[in-house]
This record gives sequence, C-alpha cells and structure tokens, in this order.
Amino acid sequence: MNRDARSIILEPVVTEKSTHEREQKHQVAFVVARDATKIEIRNAVEKLFNVGVTAVRTMHVTGKMKRLGRFQGQRASWKKAIVTLKEGDSIEFFEHT
Repeated sequence: MNRDARSIILEPVVTEKSTHEREQKHQVAFVVARDATKIEIRNAVEKLFNVGVTAVRTMHVTGKMKRLGRFQGQRASWKKAIVTLKEGDSIEFFEHT
C-alpha cells in the first residue's frame, strides 16, 4: 500500500519535552495516522524532510475525559511517533529570527 506522505505525518508535536528531545537526542515527535506502520512513518519522514532516520517508536495516546458543566465527553485518541534522526540531520519547525 503506497500512501501519500502527508496523509501519514499529520502534524508535529511541539511541547517542552519534545523540544528538549529534539535538541539533546535528535528525536522528533509527530502525530501520525492511526493505521500507519513504522516503515511507512520512516519513509514519509525521509521523503518530506530529506533527513535520515535511524529509529521509529510509536505509541497510542488515549483521549482524556473532559467535562463541560454537567456534560461529559472524551477527546479523540491518537497515535504518536518519535523519530530518531541520523547524526547531523535536523528538522526545524520554526525559523529562528
């Protein structure tokens, strides 16, 4: 199955922890399609950002229970991928000015 890389990599995860991992460990976190495999994620990152990938770790993140007054609901669950880049490669999401 050959899917478009943009349908596999949905958006970057930009948090304090992911920023620290990007700077110290050369790891970048992405929200990915729930049915994407590690091989598809690896190929999509290499194609979109022109970098080398050494490892891919994935996890399912369960949506949190939320309340609004007396109404209760749940946020959607999603899949996260942590991609380790080759030494010397990097992905910058925001330009430093």
